[in-house]
Amino acid sequence: MPRALYTDYPWADIELERAILAEANCELIVAPAEDEQTLAEYARDCQAILTCWAKVTAAVIDAAKDCRHIARTGIGLDNIDVPRASEHGMLVTNVPDYCVPEVVEHTLALLLGLARKIAFYHSETKSGIYNINAALPLERLEDQTVGIIGVGQIGSVFARKCAALGMRVLANNRSREVPECSQWRSLDDLLGQSDYVVLLCPLTPETANLMNADTLAKMKPTAFLINTSRGGLVDHAALARALELGQLAGAGLDVQVPEPPDLSQPPYNDRRVIVTPHAAFYSTRAVEELRTRVARQVVAVLQGRMPENIVNSHLLGGHSPA
Repeated sequence: MPRALYTDYPWADIELERAILAEANCELIVAPAEDEQTLAEYARDCQAILTCWAKVTAAVIDAAKDCRHIARTGIGLDNIDVPRASEHGMLVTNVPDYCVPEVVEHTLALLLGLARKIAFYHSETKSGIYNINAALPLERLEDQTVGIIGVGQIGSVFARKCAALGMRVLANNRSREVPECSQWRSLDDLLGQSDYVVLLCPLTPETANLMNADTLAKMKPTAFLINTSRGGLVDHAALARALELGQLAGAGLDVQVPEPPDLSQPPYNDRRVIVTPHAAFYSTRAVEELRTRVARQVVAVLQGRMPENIVNSHLLGGHSPA
């Protein structure tokens, strides 16, 4: 009987995945901890690994000598050593398009919340302070500029939503291919012109700590930073310092380093910062789709068929994964 290891998951149970994997007579086991040593031990005799946020490192991959497939229950791949998996001939898959509406909506919610100072006013009124002047100034959204860093599937949809609200949309990516509703700008120009800087790019060695002391200092003091992509894109200590110095007006953060962060420390305890618990991807529909598609990917590989969304497809060389 083949076995698959589930490294970690944020939902209540894994009965959905277990039922689908049973179609391939595959036993699904769960690691009791997410440290490298534990994952390596539990991966030793598994033919597949399903992972959400736990780090599937070179050591874990080296230990999993029978593994043919690592399935990421999500979009980003920064927690998987894809080159090492490729060296071992392991297919790596993800689900890059399952939660586009949810992330767009969450990002837009953070933007609107910051624009109208919703969280601040809510905090004030709940503590007994009913004062419109406490959060001024407030600006009309259609007079504002949003700068989007990373204009892939999610960034493109978000750009169109912002344009529909009457906002001026600037965009920055490597390809310089952006939606018609936006204008491509260099990173420095985007930072200097935007009232909202939105991070929707992947975490790579090139984008790690993209928002640091130098780049934050290039933002307008009235501007807001929004991150619904990966926590590692932001140097959070630098962000806390920039807020202290008044270099920007606030932030909306759905992703942090580490997760969960120490919420008693800046920037998380700053009243100008909205913090949500890595929830942008979540909806009932999105999570069911994600879990089902990942389990189907694993079954496909176990049965010698081609799974969807292979990120290291060069391994196939025109052949099936059997």
